[in-house]
Amino acid sequence: MSFEWPWQYNFPPFFTLQPNVDTRQKQLAAWCSLALTYCRHHKLYTLDIMEAQESPVFNNKKIERIIKTTMNELLIVLTSGNLEWLDKNKSRCLVMWRRPEEWGKLIYQWVSHQTERQVNIFIFPETSQTNPSRFLPEFHGLEEWMLLRSLQALQSDGKAEIITMDEGKGVKFF
Repeated sequence: MSFEWPWQYNFPPFFTLQPNVDTRQKQLAAWCSLALTYCRHHKLYTLDIMEAQESPVFNNKKIERIIKTTMNELLIVLTSGNLEWLDKNKSRCLVMWRRPEEWGKLIYQWVSHQTERQVNIFIFPETSQTNPSRFLPEFHGLEEWMLLRSLQALQSDGKAEIITMDEGKGVKFF
């Protein structure tokens, strides 16, 4: 399935930082939405800033526009909960197009609705890597760092407990 670009993606002013503060805030919100939707569609969890500037999400070759002037501001807006830096130079980051608490809720809903299962303990890879037909499609391939954070959020809510087993880490749901 191909990615569907929003209408403003082919609108040249969308790639230029707008001088009006209100317009700029709406522009940055639209860019954040576009970047997160793009990452979600392609299941991207990490982003290299230099490479991102050349990716289609920030570089529209059709209209020959690159979003360089707004990249720093866009990253500042994304940092407010959807982005976490991996290094001090701010060259690579984790992208959370769905926050750990949201993943945790989805995982818990899935576990709660599994009537055929008698066991409520799962080994980590089993939770995200098994046959996608047994799990919600979006769980398949969930990176372990995000899975761990999601389960930690559930543990904080008293809905799960992360346990150490001979096979590695696991989780018990309540």
